[in-house]
Amino acid sequence: MDVAIVALPLLGALIAGLGNRRLGDRGANWITSGLMLVSFVLSWIVFLRYDGNPRVTELFTWFESGTFEASWAVRVDQLSAVMLVVVTTVSSMVHVYSIGYMGHDESKPRFMAYLSLFTFCMLMLVTADNFMQMFFGWEGVGLCSYLLIGFWFHRPSANAAAIKAFIVNRVGDFGFALGIMGVFLLFGTVGFDAVFAATPEKVGQTFHFLSWDVDILTTLCILLFIGAMGKSAQLLLHTWLPDAMEGPTPVSALIHAATMVTAGVFMVCRLSPMFEYAPDAKMIVTIVGAATAFFAATVGLVQNDIKRVIAYSTCSQLGYMFFAAGVGAYGAAMFHLFTHAFFKALLFLCAGSVIHAMSDEQDMRKMGGIWKLIPWTYGLMWIGSLALAGIPFFAGYYSKDIILESAFAAHTGAGTFAFWLGVSAAMMTAFYSWRLILMTFHGETRADHETYHHVHESPWVMLAPLIVLAIGAVFAGFVYYDKFVGETMEAFWGASILFAEGNEVTHHAHDVPTWVKLSPLVVGIAGIALAYLFYMFRTDLPARLAGTFGGLYRFLLNKWYFDELYEAIFVEPAKRLGFGLWKGGDGAIIDRLGPDGIANVSQDVARQATRLQSGYVYHYAFAMLIGVVILVTWYLFGSGW
Repeated sequence: MDVAIVALPLLGALIAGLGNRRLGDRGANWITSGLMLVSFVLSWIVFLRYDGNPRVTELFTWFESGTFEASWAVRVDQLSAVMLVVVTTVSSMVHVYSIGYMGHDESKPRFMAYLSLFTFCMLMLVTADNFMQMFFGWEGVGLCSYLLIGFWFHRPSANAAAIKAFIVNRVGDFGFALGIMGVFLLFGTVGFDAVFAATPEKVGQTFHFLSWDVDILTTLCILLFIGAMGKSAQLLLHTWLPDAMEGPTPVSALIHAATMVTAGVFMVCRLSPMFEYAPDAKMIVTIVGAATAFFAATVGLVQNDIKRVIAYSTCSQLGYMFFAAGVGAYGAAMFHLFTHAFFKALLFLCAGSVIHAMSDEQDMRKMGGIWKLIPWTYGLMWIGSLALAGIPFFAGYYSKDIILESAFAAHTGAGTFAFWLGVSAAMMTAFYSWRLILMTFHGETRADHETYHHVHESPWVMLAPLIVLAIGAVFAGFVYYDKFVGETMEAFWGASILFAEGNEVTHHAHDVPTWVKLSPLVVGIAGIALAYLFYMFRTDLPARLAGTFGGLYRFLLNKWYFDELYEAIFVEPAKRLGFGLWKGGDGAIIDRLGPDGIANVSQDVARQATRLQSGYVYHYAFAMLIGVVILVTWYLFGSGW
């Protein structure tokens, strides 16, 4: 069963990708979606029936060279079982949703094959038994994200976004690869169990770099976390995520809501036996996560593209997960990953339903007044937003609150920093969530007459997946609270997560002061109220504030100018260097002296030779006479030469 969960999406990708002409659109839809749904059902069976005993199904030896050995295996423990449920649930719903959303696209089999291939790579990542297999899945989802973001390759913006995602992820992946190399160098193996068992023995060991003695475990964990920063769009390596909205909306829901971007969070939790012995690395994880949560929330306040608002929300929520892991609350990080998968995928697919209804319009400034025309989408968007804002008793209320409580309970400088930035981000999250709802669905319509006239509800093949995800957005929180972060969490997680010193942080989180527990709810309600004031009762206020604080507004609208900064520091110098090497090196030196030089000499010789072909008989007779003179001279005097 474990192997089937992973293999079925690959089978669907191969059938749809290689046989798309024979299968046609309908065949590709049925095969990929059907196999994905089977994998979804099997994943839930594994999750619900898991007995607490980890199992590894080794398929074959992948690499074997000297002392280096890596197998291809399927590892199922509680951590991977949770991820199997998350990945297959979201992916299967996206597959079904895509049947309707991509109904008019000319390349549906290719799209469905890409979705299934991506799912296979993600499943290989979460069931990996060693660093090498994890790296395979890691790079596989990166490749598939490139294909899916750039699926509409006839659009220059989609091509640019795909390349940007690929390159930025390579920056993080370089750190990840160095970390894996360092792990093998230090431990002599890349198998998780062997590395985790030997980690306590490596505490305190250092290596000399330049003039410093650097802690080895801290260095390795930081390098591995750099990989997580790229894949999970954390601050400094986040710039690819908003641009990735150029891909079809189902891609946004699959990749940027619940699967690929959570790979970094999963990786940090999987490597908890290493991070727990590297407190400085954990502090860096906490600070980066908290800064990301705050930064992305500020940018989300002013975005006008409906998908970009949700994209920055994803970036912000990933920050919550990371700073939870950074303070040692790995169960809380995974709990938020679990609940977030449902309500964020729901929000993205609801946004796709709105775009579908609005004839592909994505600018919220050109919407409004449509809630009665698409009531199902409107109601489901409310459910997703309530869960995202952390309103009782939706899923996000339970998972976000335990993260903030854990950060406060850590009683560290980094934990306190994360708590206050997290509370601030919670208020902004509630504000921009209702800003999205009010601008999109309420007030007088700002759409042109023709677009508004054609607004219609999505077909049931698109609505049914939304309902399934909405059930998770409502019930996933309180149903699984005790298992993930409650009294039974040690028994639930077992050995899949290291609970250092009884995981005091998560236990103490339940005993924080009442004001700490109430603060996320209070600021969330305040954010919603402020959104109603701005976009329902005093609609002149947003424009007045933007005019009064023009510099701040432009700063946020331009995403803190990270793209412009990177353009000036990295992109433009690289372009100038490349242009100089091309023109000055390759063109002026190599080509001139090499291929182009030889060709030019040949052309000159040929050009001179053509002058002899004048077409006049006396020229040819004169040339013949000269030839005869030369031959006679050689004959008469040649022996003397």
